[in-house]
Amino acid sequence: MHALRKKRLSVVLFLLAGVALAVALTAYALRQNINLFYDPSQIAAGEAPVGARIRAGGMVESGSVVRDPDSLTVRFRVTDFQATVPVEYTGILPDLFAEGQGVVALGRLAPDGRFVADEVLAKHDEKYMPPEVAGALKSPSAQREGKE
Repeated sequence: MHALRKKRLSVVLFLLAGVALAVALTAYALRQNINLFYDPSQIAAGEAPVGARIRAGGMVESGSVVRDPDSLTVRFRVTDFQATVPVEYTGILPDLFAEGQGVVALGRLAPDGRFVADEVLAKHDEKYMPPEVAGALKSPSAQREGKE
């Protein structure tokens, strides 16, 4: 093999290795930042990973919001009308957060079954509902529950 061909081959192999490394690092970084959505039924059934960052959503159960008077900690339950999940959040809730409204919480599932949220998102008007929450609430039993 000629010296020029060896040099070209080594440059091409070096570039391919660099591109492969860049693709592998990008894929790894993206995998770490994926926040999968789980509804309360899936969380109650044990489908959600414990300790991994996930999104949980549903309706804030009426009468479930309890605020700690000494801190910004709020505890409430999120339901899809089939199962409920207790949520604990420390921080300032969005202005539109209310009982009976749709909510998506980002955080981690604790080993005791509590969902510890580090961010809470509330719907922005009376017609909007996060797509994941709307899909989770379209089950037949949820529709029967909502009509009563």
